[in-house]
Amino acid sequence: MEKRLFLVFFLFIIIAGIIVYRLFYWQIVKSESLKGLSQSQLDRSLEIKAKRGGIYTSDGSSLVINMPAFLVFAEPQNIKNREDAIGKLSANLNIDEASISAKLNNNRSKWIPIADKVDTGPVEKLKNLNLPGIGFVDDSKRFYPEASMAAHLLGFVGKDHNGKDQGYFGLEGYYNDQLKGRSGILKEEKDALGRLILSGSRQVLPSEDGRDLYLHLDKTVQFTIEEKLTEGIQKYGASRGTVIVMNPYSGAILGMASLPSYDPSTRQQYSEESYKNPAIALSYEPGSTFKTLIMAAAIDQDSVSPTDEFLESGPVEVGNYTIKTWNNQYHGLIKIPEIIQFSSNVGMVFIMEKLGQANLISYLERLKLGELTGIDLQDEQTPHMRDVNKWYPIDYATASFGQGIAITPLQMIRVSAAIANGGKLVTPYLVDRLEDRQGKVIKIKPHIVSAVFKKETAGIVTEMMVNAVEKGETKFLKPVGIRIAGKTGTAQIPIAGHYDTEKTIASFIGFFPADNPRIIMLVTLTEPTSSPWGSETAAPLFFNIAKELISYYNIPAIF
Repeated sequence: MEKRLFLVFFLFIIIAGIIVYRLFYWQIVKSESLKGLSQSQLDRSLEIKAKRGGIYTSDGSSLVINMPAFLVFAEPQNIKNREDAIGKLSANLNIDEASISAKLNNNRSKWIPIADKVDTGPVEKLKNLNLPGIGFVDDSKRFYPEASMAAHLLGFVGKDHNGKDQGYFGLEGYYNDQLKGRSGILKEEKDALGRLILSGSRQVLPSEDGRDLYLHLDKTVQFTIEEKLTEGIQKYGASRGTVIVMNPYSGAILGMASLPSYDPSTRQQYSEESYKNPAIALSYEPGSTFKTLIMAAAIDQDSVSPTDEFLESGPVEVGNYTIKTWNNQYHGLIKIPEIIQFSSNVGMVFIMEKLGQANLISYLERLKLGELTGIDLQDEQTPHMRDVNKWYPIDYATASFGQGIAITPLQMIRVSAAIANGGKLVTPYLVDRLEDRQGKVIKIKPHIVSAVFKKETAGIVTEMMVNAVEKGETKFLKPVGIRIAGKTGTAQIPIAGHYDTEKTIASFIGFFPADNPRIIMLVTLTEPTSSPWGSETAAPLFFNIAKELISYYNIPAIF
């Protein structure tokens, strides 16, 4: 009897210990997780979406804003007639019935998204149908009042791996964190059946809308260069083209256009390659436009003087290679500025030899070639400079006239601005300021990276470029009374280890007024078929745009 009582007592002790242990485990060890589980069963959390910031031109015109849209969702357990609901959703949302059916059949969730970013028109029609189990959540979508204008600069909004809005490419990508803001949360109590308790607790963490971007981009300038570039590509039979307009002192981008482009509102109809901005992501060999920079380096080093002379008597031999002038014409004894005027390749080999190989590499490094410019666009890329140990004599020779060296159009206009602005390398940028909904302003200041050339050097090369415009191949194109400093470029396109003898990239770089430039502009045309020469394609397009900008900015003529 006593053994049985002892056994029962021992069992009670064990059971009591287990109960105490479980209570300790639930109330102490697992209290926080159980509390969270309990809270999740009682609370319903809804995201309060922040409004994405808009993007505006310098005069406040809208480039990207938000328009009302909706997320259409389904609660399968509340749908009474599934086939009828699928048919009506398909007809109004322009989604095939099989896709909607698959979502409803293959998902055990009580809440299934059917379509997002749906315009108000289809949603109003669905609301009028009063379909049980079909609901709508307020949302917004990006709207482009100027259609495809500046598409490469803007980028677009897609989805990240979590299904959240995410900016890609251009400004949308670069400033995504500023534009998207911070979402809020609404917590409400629900009963055991998931119904909202009207008298229950309600907590709100408000959302914080994204900041608006105000650009230096000028709407008139952007419209002008896009219109003229379209005309130029058609007229000269080019496969594509780029125009960049920049303030040479600050680096502020006033206009940037590349064609072909795409429409961000219907981007799914375009290839992903269309999203890349050729002005900052595609490289090319600049050709003769690069000569002004090598000339500036030589003058800056006192390797040559504008009063020096060069005997342009014929082709020059560099190793096993023969370098000729672009038109096989030779002018005999010429002044150094005439090397730029005649765009003499053999003359530039002479300049490079005077400068020296080490100094040439040094100036390319000082110009930050092979490095990103730091522009506030997400998709900037850069070709890398060849390792100095892999440069051969022919590489130095061809680099002096812009072949065998690759840069982006943005890099080209940036380094040329160092001549226009008196010798300084600036960081190009688009955004002037960011503004939040409370009126707080974050101003973006210009950034001078370094001084590359002496001011006197920049002035001397500017006069060489003015001389090239007024006495060179483009002298009949320039507007009367405006001093424009410029240089044409024609570069063969490298293909599979050699240069295509027929296809070229034609370009023109210039700034005006030359003495105190308001504008620096680069025009490039890829594979023009009417003529391979920059003087006959890119230069006329440059001056066609320049005349419009001179009128727009009311730049006075000097006689």
